[in-house]
Amino acid sequence: MLAEVDVLVVGGGAAGVAAATVAAEAGLRVMLVEKYGFCGGAAVAGMSGTVCGLYLASDGSDGPKQVVFGFAERFRRGLEERGGLSGPQRYGKTWTVAHDPLVWREVADQMLEAAGVQLLLHTTVVGVLLEGETHAGVVVESSAGRAMIRAARTIDASGDGAVAARAGHDYRFGDAGRIQNPTMFFRIGNVDTDRFWDFYGEDTICPPAVTEAIRAARDEGLDLPRDKIWVFRTTRPGELMVNATRLSGRDGRMLNVIDPADFTEAEIVGRRQVREYARFLQQHVPGCEASHVVDTGVEAGIRQTRTIVGAKTLRNADVVEARKFPDGIARSPWPIELHSGNQPKLEWLLDDVYEVPYLTLVPATGENLIVAGRCLSAEHEALASARVTAQCFEYGHAAAVASVLSLTSEMRYRDIPGADVRAAMTKNGSAL
Repeated sequence: MLAEVDVLVVGGGAAGVAAATVAAEAGLRVMLVEKYGFCGGAAVAGMSGTVCGLYLASDGSDGPKQVVFGFAERFRRGLEERGGLSGPQRYGKTWTVAHDPLVWREVADQMLEAAGVQLLLHTTVVGVLLEGETHAGVVVESSAGRAMIRAARTIDASGDGAVAARAGHDYRFGDAGRIQNPTMFFRIGNVDTDRFWDFYGEDTICPPAVTEAIRAARDEGLDLPRDKIWVFRTTRPGELMVNATRLSGRDGRMLNVIDPADFTEAEIVGRRQVREYARFLQQHVPGCEASHVVDTGVEAGIRQTRTIVGAKTLRNADVVEARKFPDGIARSPWPIELHSGNQPKLEWLLDDVYEVPYLTLVPATGENLIVAGRCLSAEHEALASARVTAQCFEYGHAAAVASVLSLTSEMRYRDIPGADVRAAMTKNGSAL
């Protein structure tokens, strides 16, 4: 027996850091376990590199208008204060900001330590403790061996629904098994960024001239599966972050990285594609002639694996029709950004937001378990919007608030009024 806590958080990505911090600040005994030696999840290990979902989308010419706050704003401000955040960058009809992955880790370290969270890095969940339908904790493994952690409440912020799946709760993979493509992000250095942006333009989504050049280079033999690439400023001079690769099997099949064989193929194919796109940039894009690859993520960038079957489900129509809910615990202005096929599909939500209902975080079965992050209950295209960083911060915020209410009121997660969670989050600064 390693520990007995009030709240166990599994996974240290955006949702997990938010959940652990908020729960500990409420006076609960909180432990966070994370498989890597740092927190950050897809934002850091996968080097997704941007905090998407903060700003309204519009056809107008006005500058960025932030509409998501709460814990997302706390973390954004922490990055900014340490010099680890770019200014807003145009992304089609909306805006995003890029972060420094090292600073992201440091901000998470500081927040968790200040809140009194007991953090265990290099620790992986390999099993669950169940008393009938009730979750009682997890089994973890590290270099020290195998141990149990008992918890009154568990927050599955693993991204993959690792706790929910191991407990036998129902889940889905995307649209009848079809999920979004992984991507391997990379950074290039020694770029003449003035010349680059003069050619590329201010929008981070590539202009037609770059798409045409990619197609021509593909005809010359380069392995460039995506016609539309996205390039972002970073906080470092002479550096760019590139979202260009599209990872599928060598035989063209979809890769589901829950399967380690597929995950392995994604990593190998991804590194090869990074070199091909870097070569393309050197040969065809002004300012990149002397550039070099700085690094890639620790792992391929994962957009989607398991989504739980929840007490409620975020529907595709909820997103496109900008629906609001009395139990809405997070708002989102982000488009449906679907990575499947030769180029990403973007379906914009203009001058409006939708809300994510509280019960999308609660599994349809079981007790004392709630999820936070991209494994929430959502239809395929709805998840392609709801999965981004700013919203994941707020899902973690909501899961922590619900855990406090559950423990203090001795209520099941499914019985907690979502409006009460919403009200508490509003007091904490969320714009709802």
